[in-house]
Amino acid sequence: MDEQKVRTNSPKAWLLAARPKTLTGAAVPVMIGVALAWMDAALYPDGTFSWTAALLCLLFAFTMQIDANFINDFFDFLGGLDDKETRLGPRRACAQGWVKLDSMKRAIALTTCIACVVGLPLAWFGGWEMVLVGVVCVAGCFLYTTHLSQLGLGDVLVIVFFGIVPVCVTYYIQLHTCTIQVLIASLACGLVIDALLIVNNFRDRDNDRQVGKNTLVVRIGEKASLMLYLGVGVVACLMGLVFWWNGHILAFVLPLIYLLLHVLTYLKIKRINKGKALNLCLGETARNIFVYGLCVALGLVLI
Repeated sequence: MDEQKVRTNSPKAWLLAARPKTLTGAAVPVMIGVALAWMDAALYPDGTFSWTAALLCLLFAFTMQIDANFINDFFDFLGGLDDKETRLGPRRACAQGWVKLDSMKRAIALTTCIACVVGLPLAWFGGWEMVLVGVVCVAGCFLYTTHLSQLGLGDVLVIVFFGIVPVCVTYYIQLHTCTIQVLIASLACGLVIDALLIVNNFRDRDNDRQVGKNTLVVRIGEKASLMLYLGVGVVACLMGLVFWWNGHILAFVLPLIYLLLHVLTYLKIKRINKGKALNLCLGETARNIFVYGLCVALGLVLI
């Protein structure tokens, strides 16, 4: 896509602002939660698996991800964190002038409302506590960009909102319970997706340090960050031993394909080290995340 010929507020501008490639991170936790619920549905006589609820979970996750992207774009530009001259990552809509600030404000309000409309029916399946979950998710979108990511807590939010919350809630909506296996799987999922934030912040570490954005990568340094990137993938796969323990060997074995890809991407990050070339590793990490989710889900349902 030619980013140099984007008309202000055009469909192309909004597509770039929505960052469709990031939807992988929204889909994978729901995919794993659905697979776990599908696998366990027979164990709960009162639990009936609903594809409608599964689809609503996916749509809610997608909408919240787009909402988070709009919020990030808007507030990072207002905070002076998106400089179109020094930015190494993909260009941002507000900073490039592709989307006007007033238009982005309205888009944030609209996507937040759409997420609420999509998510509200989940209360029928999972109880009114789902409303509280939705409120927490919306609050997390705003707090991530405006405060927590600048304090080095972005990785914690990724593990919570891309691991624990979506996997466990997707499962709970179906079967109205949660298990140790589901909790461990949710933590592993959060770790895998956190690799995307790590490589993103690793690429931006010098710029972030200059503007006072104290991400975890800035705080712990280059070498430790590289080991952290490698470590989240390794630990996530080791946590998959819970599947083996419960008789689902494929759910442990198949993600080893992901681990191989993850290690290869780690070696590439280590070799490139700096600059825009790390965007290639960002794309590979997103691909690896999807491979992980697909491998876990297939390993759970192929019995």
